[in-house]
Amino acid sequence: MTRKDTAVPMHRVAIASFAGTTIEFYDFFIYGTAAALVFAPVFFPALGAAAGTVAAFATFGVAFFFRPVGSILFGHFGDRLGRKRTLVATLLLMGLSTFAIGLLPSAEMIGVLAPVVLVVLRALQGLAVGGEWAGAALLTTEYAPAHKRGLYSMFPQLGPGIALALSSVTFLATTLTLSPEAFREWGWRLPFLISILLVAVGLYIRLKVDETPVFRQVESRNEQVRLPFATALRHQWREVLLTGGTLTMIFAFFYIGSVYLMSYASSTPGHGVLGLSRPTVLVGALIGALVFAATCVLSALWSDRYGRRRVILVGNVLAVVAGPLAFVIMQPGNAVSFVAGMVLLMVVVGIPYGPAAAYLPEIFAARYRYTGAGMGYNLAGIVGGAIPLIVAPPLTAAFGGIGVGIYLAALGLLSVLCVLVLPETKDEVLDGTVPASAPV
Repeated sequence: MTRKDTAVPMHRVAIASFAGTTIEFYDFFIYGTAAALVFAPVFFPALGAAAGTVAAFATFGVAFFFRPVGSILFGHFGDRLGRKRTLVATLLLMGLSTFAIGLLPSAEMIGVLAPVVLVVLRALQGLAVGGEWAGAALLTTEYAPAHKRGLYSMFPQLGPGIALALSSVTFLATTLTLSPEAFREWGWRLPFLISILLVAVGLYIRLKVDETPVFRQVESRNEQVRLPFATALRHQWREVLLTGGTLTMIFAFFYIGSVYLMSYASSTPGHGVLGLSRPTVLVGALIGALVFAATCVLSALWSDRYGRRRVILVGNVLAVVAGPLAFVIMQPGNAVSFVAGMVLLMVVVGIPYGPAAAYLPEIFAARYRYTGAGMGYNLAGIVGGAIPLIVAPPLTAAFGGIGVGIYLAALGLLSVLCVLVLPETKDEVLDGTVPASAPV
């Protein structure tokens, strides 16, 4: 490292990474909560309760199909121009898109144009978050000392858990202070509008951090590739597919727990199964989010001691059992059983998610690391994030909650098989050279 590199405090890098992912995923998650609670009557009133909920979840899933596009687009600039500049761009795009959703008129006011614009704004959110995670992971991983890479890489991983907690608290506050009619008419917009203040804070923090030392080494040697996407696929297409499969379980468990269960546990006619009140459901989500964040901390620390691959494998193996078990635990009308099922899902997610921000960057070569890690991560978002939310309602209708649980177990098995093929990377040297596990 150069003298300038050592002068950058790691706590500043960690805060910048944590703040950015928290804000971006807060913006991302409030959409999911709103989709579960209110988007059906606001944007799809003509479809009825059940079909409207499916349509609302489908718009939520749109973002997952744009996340790989975002990883390619922002990965290109992140690998050619630098991690810092690209992360500023993703934060701005996410913030403006989220704020616009808060201002979007309902279908009652502008007809079919409302859901069309909603889908467009959701796609922009997907582009932004698709470029966010890899950059935030690289920001900490490429700065951190080798023996503490798992420790510092946990900070971007804390973002989703804290963001889900903030989203739950925000909606809980509006639910408790507003009537159901007021919440449906305008109260749901408040979390979206407030987010612009968080974005301003995040931008201020990120602008205080210098470019990573690893990227500066690549830049000084003029080793940037012209098309990072094509180069990553040419040299490490296998790793892109395998890392995507390895993380599929994470996305499936997390979004079933944080989004689908909001609807599954509710008392809303047409799609609620457990019959719980909205505040109870939101409190359960809040508890699950905090447990998830705590588990990420522990597993990230364990990965520095025991290895990334081993910790991730443990989480994926547990998922095969935990998926069905969570839905067996949750019983209608029983709030404690709902919280227990939610916590089980979130613990299983947190075990492999904690080390992921160190594991993926360690697998890919520095000259296309932003793009490669982003593609693997967001490929998992489609298979594990978008598709389960679409198939969960019909699975529940046909087989009950256990149908969703078995589906989660199958995705857990897929992730087990994929991580078994990947190497251990804990001792990789991230100095701008090619990892030992990566072909040249």
